[in-house]
Amino acid sequence: MIVDLPDTTTSGISKALVKIREEGGAVALGRVLTLVIASDEAITEEAIEAANDASREHPMRVIVISTDPDSAPDAAPGLDAEIRVGGDAGASEVVILRPSGPTATDEQSLIMGLLLPDAPVVVWWPGRAPEVPGKSPLGLIALRRITDATRRHADPQLALEACAKNYTPGDTDFAWTRVTLWRAQLAAVLDQPPYENVTAVQVSGSADSPSTTLLAAWLHLALQVQTDYELTGPESSQGIHGVRLFRGEESIDLVRKHGGVATLTQPGQPTHDVALARRSLRDCLADELRRLDPDELYGEVITGGLATLGAPSAITEGPLA
Repeated sequence: MIVDLPDTTTSGISKALVKIREEGGAVALGRVLTLVIASDEAITEEAIEAANDASREHPMRVIVISTDPDSAPDAAPGLDAEIRVGGDAGASEVVILRPSGPTATDEQSLIMGLLLPDAPVVVWWPGRAPEVPGKSPLGLIALRRITDATRRHADPQLALEACAKNYTPGDTDFAWTRVTLWRAQLAAVLDQPPYENVTAVQVSGSADSPSTTLLAAWLHLALQVQTDYELTGPESSQGIHGVRLFRGEESIDLVRKHGGVATLTQPGQPTHDVALARRSLRDCLADELRRLDPDELYGEVITGGLATLGAPSAITEGPLA
């Protein structure tokens, strides 16, 4: 069900939510958190779809502040809203706010009356994000703050530098979430015999993949060995391409050739195909909502591992040989 509320107020939205609850039963109860999405209008529906899917694992209230970056700054103040429940909202209830004029500049006041009482708040910027999320009006009321370096800046590598420079405990980024499966697989490999020390690391990925840089920073921090990473040009496939771990004169290679399948090559063992799919927006969001405390490892990698990693190799036309 979708309820349109043109030219409304926060109070009017709250009354509409109460009315929906009375008429439709406990559709607004049993939520574990409030997810606030601050999004450009162009990607609002994509973000809502991901939140709806994630809500089946994390029942929540979703408040979306959808703005048009091209709107005139001197437009008349106003607020249009839309409430979605039932089949149009997954296991959540979605409140979409479309402010205009000066109303759009006071995001915190817009949502304060709509937050669930005594429930944690998570803020997600699926596109553009504040320079310092932890000190932004929305970030100040949130336990977790989620950004996406891939979409935050035209150059994702520069966006990663901004994440490191302005990190506040509670921050996280989908560039880090997309590394989770790679970290799990590499950790599993190193837990197997012969338990020899890794002497050097090579990582390869596309230049538009901040996850490649974060994976290299994590390996550098965890293994304390020389770590080289190479960023390839636009002709190559996107994302992380592969990792090579050197043990003496031999190496362990984990290379994603195509789709969601990677090839694992280890000395003295047959070659294995490993499921290593690219994570969807829904998967990343659901993963980040599983914890509401600061991700300390991400903090160490973004502030420590990244700083000591060094510069990447020159951009080339293909992955590491």
